[in-house]
Amino acid sequence: MHSLDLTIPDGQFVSIVGPSGSGKSTLLGLIAGLDAPTAGEIRVDGEAITSMDEDSLAGLRGRKIGIVFQSFHLITSLTAYENVLVPMEIAGLGDAPARARALLEDVDLTARAHHYPSQLSGGEQQRVSIARAFSNNPSILLADEPTGNLDSRNGRHVFELMLKLNRQRGTTLILITHDHELAALADRRIALRDGRVVSDSDGSSGDSSAGDGATGGVDVETGGAAGDEVLETAAEPQHQGRR
Repeated sequence: MHSLDLTIPDGQFVSIVGPSGSGKSTLLGLIAGLDAPTAGEIRVDGEAITSMDEDSLAGLRGRKIGIVFQSFHLITSLTAYENVLVPMEIAGLGDAPARARALLEDVDLTARAHHYPSQLSGGEQQRVSIARAFSNNPSILLADEPTGNLDSRNGRHVFELMLKLNRQRGTTLILITHDHELAALADRRIALRDGRVVSDSDGSSGDSSAGDGATGGVDVETGGAAGDEVLETAAEPQHQGRR
């Protein structure tokens, strides 16, 4: 990633597009604290994650961030219900069993709750991973090509589930996708190339080059020393972080 200064406000649905190797997954990994920048500062909901140790980062992800991977990453020895339940048990939530059942109902998998991943289709496994990602009621949902391994019908279903949960819960959704039809449905579309933001657009203003200022109420600036990465995101409107 080259230098960037980016703000993503609370509740926004942002799609990130670009060719392979453009930096999409790297950017998502930086937001999640799975990768660390060589320079610059990252804040998520006002918390400077670049100064956190691994335990603190894990705690922040457990409180505020849900992640949906392209390859599902379900625990093969656990049922769908147990995969959704485990993060809540680790967090010590008292209503974990009831919440796990409710989340599986949200993704239309009540009848498959006690099936193992090997007994589920690809679309069903991805829906379990979405339910698991929402198990901690995250402020931010990061999705890295969640429909990439699915056929068009299942891919559309998975996307609609994420969008429904985003709209109902007000969760900030950051989606990496190669599907330009899905990307166009976002509140905002950011295009990357060679580690740089090359365009930033929303549904009302059309396409604008990075650094042109406000787009749909969001300030986007690029600049600073080479290698700096700054991303601002917020779980609440009054709290904004810098990445």
